Amino acid sequence: MNVESKPSTPQLVEPAVWKEIVREYQEPSLWRALWQIVNTIGSVIVLWYFMYRSLTISYWLTFGLAVLTGAMLVRVFIIFHDCGHGSFFKSSRANDVLGFITGMMTFTPYFHWRWEHAVHHASSGHLDKRGKGDIWTMTVQEYLEAGRWKRFSYRLSRNPVVLFGLAPVTLFLVLQRFPKPDADRRECFSVYWMNAAIVAMAVGLSLAVGILPYVLIQLTILLVAGGAGVWMFYVQHQFEDVYWERGENWDYTAAALQGSSFYKLPRVLQWFTGNIGYHHIHHLSPRIPNYNLERCHKAHELFQQVKPITLVSSLKTMTYRLWDEKRKKLIGYRELRRHYLQTQKTGAR
Repeated sequence: MNVESKPSTPQLVEPAVWKEIVREYQEPSLWRALWQIVNTIGSVIVLWYFMYRSLTISYWLTFGLAVLTGAMLVRVFIIFHDCGHGSFFKSSRANDVLGFITGMMTFTPYFHWRWEHAVHHASSGHLDKRGKGDIWTMTVQEYLEAGRWKRFSYRLSRNPVVLFGLAPVTLFLVLQRFPKPDADRRECFSVYWMNAAIVAMAVGLSLAVGILPYVLIQLTILLVAGGAGVWMFYVQHQFEDVYWERGENWDYTAAALQGSSFYKLPRVLQWFTGNIGYHHIHHLSPRIPNYNLERCHKAHELFQQVKPITLVSSLKTMTYRLWDEKRKKLIGYRELRRHYLQTQKTGAR
């Protein structure tokens, strides 16, 4: 296997050591933050204006601009994401205000998402705490013991067309419109207020460009942004030798450096995705704003021990389906049949 297709296992250090290393990169920069707002949110506004003007020229041109806007919306989501971690600005109020605005642009309720995402960071790579803010992942044993309907549902949910096409649109258009049953009052109301803001935005844009053009443009944007966003999240935690542990064996540092990938993208894609490919750094210290992640990665050999996943090698991650607890790796259905189902048949004889 190409060595770049999976991360290596970096030598772990005590939390006190890496916390000292990352400390200087946790400091937000006002000018960097403001420049990202200008070149990201400003670009989306300009692209919407061009889409409006292009409606009288060519729907194909409008469609192309909508695809580009969807790519830009991924970068908007990274700003939203940083606001949720309180890392984009020094001011918590500024983070919350911008978080609401970017949440409206990405159809995501700010406080509700922030709460769920905090759970993800606190439990990433913990086999006993799956199910919130992550992608459904079954162990080999769970899959073998599951009934036919559950196996079918799981295979369907991991199908690339569903996972990167239908699921993102369903998530942002439908599921994000309802609070989780265990959400607190503030998280619930953040969903309701966001729904109202999205309706107001949709009505305003529909009046400006027309209902049908708005729907087609917005669906295109969500398909591109949602698919790309889910793909990034998938690659960050679904590579072959990813870290998963149970109970007291789970370790935060290991989950960050071994359970989150370093996705090394071409420069232009790194820009569109707001440096979130440095996900091992982000999970180690969510207080580092996206514009400081690359500098932090390059600052110490501890982080550079994590071998990158490249754009080409990342395609293989789509073949990984189940966590093999015995061999500590993700495997595909073909390997399941070869190593487990065949063994069961042989034992039955």
